[in-house]
Amino acid sequence: MPELKDIASQIRRDIVRMVHAVQSGHPGGSLGCTDYFTALYFKVMQHRPEPFDMDGKDQDVFFLSNGHISPVFYSALARSGYFPVKELATFRKIDSRLQGHPTTHEHLPGVRVASGSLGQGMSVALGAALAKKLNKDSKLVYSLHGDGELDEGQNWEAIMFAAHHKVDNIIATVDYNGQQIDGPTSKVMGLGDLGAKFEAFGWKVMNMNGNDMDEVVATLEKAKGLTGKGQPIVILMKTEMGKGVDFMEGSHEWHGIAPNDEQLAKALAQLPETLGDY
Repeated sequence: MPELKDIASQIRRDIVRMVHAVQSGHPGGSLGCTDYFTALYFKVMQHRPEPFDMDGKDQDVFFLSNGHISPVFYSALARSGYFPVKELATFRKIDSRLQGHPTTHEHLPGVRVASGSLGQGMSVALGAALAKKLNKDSKLVYSLHGDGELDEGQNWEAIMFAAHHKVDNIIATVDYNGQQIDGPTSKVMGLGDLGAKFEAFGWKVMNMNGNDMDEVVATLEKAKGLTGKGQPIVILMKTEMGKGVDFMEGSHEWHGIAPNDEQLAKALAQLPETLGDY
């Protein structure tokens, strides 16, 4: 298997090409979370791309709550065998299974919940984790959430529920990039001490640099070893929006803007093609 960093480079190429092709989509957060998706789907998670089934029995399952970063999700799914890589070329096009936000009625393998209405993914992931417990399924549930998404109150109801019911087979991760569509989270709605908040709600809190592949893998593996101990686990993942493309890095302006032809060329020049473009 190619090195994880090589896979991440190709996924980043996929992201900017997909968004550019239709001049629509969300490259910033997708690029920032690429290392996480690469580590999860190619190293950490125990999953079976084929045959795909919605229940995910006896395998780890993943839920994307901040569904607008669908480009990185679709690329990771395709590159890890859930559907043909060439289908990435249909992103956001009419009759495509690769909608702007992941949906289930297209029956795209790897997608178990429609997301994009922010704030709902934590509840869904916890439901799946409880189902695994009821089914005596020892595998884990992973989920990803945006930091701006935590403005939605439903998250905190779910977070409180998880600790009360000792849902200890979930590893939730927050993309802690400090940016949301209208600007820095500190200005839109400050999150305060997010780690202290989760701890107060009864969660085991971990931290990691989401743009350091070795650290991402090590932290996720450590988190796996802490499951089953009566506490839900959350990882606060520091990332840089637009990571890998210098003119996109660290700015909320690239949350939902597609690169033009010249910008695409500049971006691709910084991202080695390692697995072959679709």
